[in-house]
Amino acid sequence: MRRPLLLPLVPLYAAGLALRQLRLEHGWEKVRILWYPVISVGNLSTGGSGKTPLVIALARLLADEGFRVDVLSRGYGRESNEGARVTAMGSAEEFGDEPLLIARKAGVPVWVAAERYEAGTAADHAFIQDGGEMSGDPVPLVHLLDDGFQHRQLFRDVDVLLVNREDWSDQLLPAGNLREPVEAAARASVLAIPADDHEFEEELREWGWRGPVWRVRRRMRVAEADGPVAAFCGIARPEQFFAGLEGRGLQLVSKRVFPDHHRYTKGDVDRLLESALKANAKGLITTEKDQVRLGNLATSLSDSLPLRTAELTVELDDEKSAGAWLKNRLAGSHMAQAHRNAIEKQSAAP
Repeated sequence: MRRPLLLPLVPLYAAGLALRQLRLEHGWEKVRILWYPVISVGNLSTGGSGKTPLVIALARLLADEGFRVDVLSRGYGRESNEGARVTAMGSAEEFGDEPLLIARKAGVPVWVAAERYEAGTAADHAFIQDGGEMSGDPVPLVHLLDDGFQHRQLFRDVDVLLVNREDWSDQLLPAGNLREPVEAAARASVLAIPADDHEFEEELREWGWRGPVWRVRRRMRVAEADGPVAAFCGIARPEQFFAGLEGRGLQLVSKRVFPDHHRYTKGDVDRLLESALKANAKGLITTEKDQVRLGNLATSLSDSLPLRTAELTVELDDEKSAGAWLKNRLAGSHMAQAHRNAIEKQSAAP
């Protein structure tokens, strides 16, 4: 969504970004380093690019490559700022919807804290107490940093950046959806782009990108519905969700949009049921993140109408090559030495 009336405010936002860059370059904003390597997964826009499914896919890929893996997250929307390890049977209020979803699907430890460095140090300590070693070859532990491209207070060894053509033609906040200008992509280690946009990689190369490009495919899995359904969601780009459902042949007789990361109430559920029944829907459908945020309220919905969940997954076109690149990058002597040097520099800092 673009907001052209807010264009006069874009220079103020850009000035804030420039000031932060200056603080980072001069060391006025401290960058902290964890003992074990960090792979950040992020994007340039305010949401809807598939970061969470990619984190899940990379967690599984790294585990298959023999790494111990965990995920670090801020836990947006949780009630507490204290650091904690996510329990799969917990609630979105405790841990946030995205960390909870990752914990349930990726099969790796997930740690949340207001400062992701705190989440990482808790993860490091837990790994060591569980018998892990401080050093080793191959790298004994890898942290995946969820939505971390703009979280530059934490040193990362690899930056995976999801970009698409829509981002490339968008504007900065608040008139557009970009958290940073497209030039910030030069900081990335890898660009992940939609697999079906065959010309976009060529445009990125012409722009000046010389690093790896991963092609990713977003897939939506939806159970068959016995008749028309009412769809609802509270995500950054709801139109993508609705279009995906219709593209799979579902008849949507009702569409309801809530704010991103919306915390559902009983009143919301009552109104959803009322509008769905009024539209003669035979069932309800939502996203996995919304289902997580519904918590126990999902039961009251299901008691009245069948509630289905659309599963969004991300697949890498050449997973084998991506795994080999990551393994080489993390275990390579140059990167390992750079990481050790960064830790020593941090330890020596006043």
